[in-house]
Amino acid sequence: MRIQDLKGKKILILGFGREGKDTLLFLQKHFPKKKVGIADQNQGSGYLKKIKDYDVIIKSPGVPNWKIAPFLKKKQVVTSQTDIFFSECPGTIIGVTGTKGKSTTASMIYDVLKSGGVRAHLLGNIGEPVLSHLAKARPEDVFVYELSSFQLENLKKSPHIAVLLNVYPEHLDHHQSHAKYAWAKARIAMYQTPTDFLIYNQDSKVVSTIAKLSKAQKLPFKSKTRPGLVLASAEPARIIGRLFGIPKQKIERAIKNFKPLEHRLEKVGEWKGITFYNDSLATIPEATIAALDALGSNVHTLIAGGYDRGLDMKKLGERIKKSEIKTLILFPTTGAKILQSMKNPPQSFFAKDMKQAVRLAYLHTPKKKICLLSPAASSFNMFKDYKDRGEQFKKWVAYYGKRKKISFQA
Repeated sequence: MRIQDLKGKKILILGFGREGKDTLLFLQKHFPKKKVGIADQNQGSGYLKKIKDYDVIIKSPGVPNWKIAPFLKKKQVVTSQTDIFFSECPGTIIGVTGTKGKSTTASMIYDVLKSGGVRAHLLGNIGEPVLSHLAKARPEDVFVYELSSFQLENLKKSPHIAVLLNVYPEHLDHHQSHAKYAWAKARIAMYQTPTDFLIYNQDSKVVSTIAKLSKAQKLPFKSKTRPGLVLASAEPARIIGRLFGIPKQKIERAIKNFKPLEHRLEKVGEWKGITFYNDSLATIPEATIAALDALGSNVHTLIAGGYDRGLDMKKLGERIKKSEIKTLILFPTTGAKILQSMKNPPQSFFAKDMKQAVRLAYLHTPKKKICLLSPAASSFNMFKDYKDRGEQFKKWVAYYGKRKKISFQA
């Protein structure tokens, strides 16, 4: 949606978090005399009833389409920050999406572009809210935009360069089915033209199927992982570097110097001879499987489990059985599902909190081996979010690492 289309319209901001507040500042700058409505779940259960009084609803990503559908009238328009930015941006947009790995990949692409002197900006979940960037945006600017399925589901325009990494079952409470989730991801390529580019992971059947829908020039790559780049790959950054004419030496130097993001197979350090890895962002079984693939046979202890969103743990159970893991430390409630997915599992313990989990890890992990936190589940039943889970892991690793003796008692 264009800014000019908002003139004379009654506008409601639906969802007033970080992005909603950025939207309000944007609207106040362009329409200083306009009264803008705000509806947020913190206002109470009836906040969605406000929708009927407005012409345009600027929806925050976390609000599901199905939730607002009963309150919409025929002539109302639902749009988003992402949709407005795509319509108004004078520069080049590189959109990056995937169930896992998009933050790492977007950050690496940004580093490669900066190494080549490109006027690059990092936006989306990994960067800043986007509308504040429009005022200063120029045709020579390149915006690396990390796009979630929430941001893509209402998009009516695709980026000039789209990067599609993988599609696994995720966010089913928001999208209601895996098919709808995959369809939301597909929008990154759906509106591309023959002058655009689609960089996609040819190892994924779902991604390859989506690629067929795009009219863009297709640049496939094979997924290669290493610690810190789980379910991501350096290949999209290399391809984009070449598209922008950046010398190979600069591209490779930027990739070599890239520092993995926090909570994404992050090496916490070595304590009492044990190496600890924090992979708290692994919220689906495929991410944990990829972490085990990346770290190899030295993983002795796996801390896993969390909130149950109905995901199948069978493949993870099979991967654990093929590994050298000798100790499982499990959180409710998916910890039980992981255990049930295996016959004759390794020795297993259930932990009531992160402190107990880390203490058990110290007690049951030999020196020169790895303890990996890679939950294969979301965190909301026990932690604020994946960041809180990862920070608690690091805190207790350091706490027990500094103690002379660790007993079976707290």
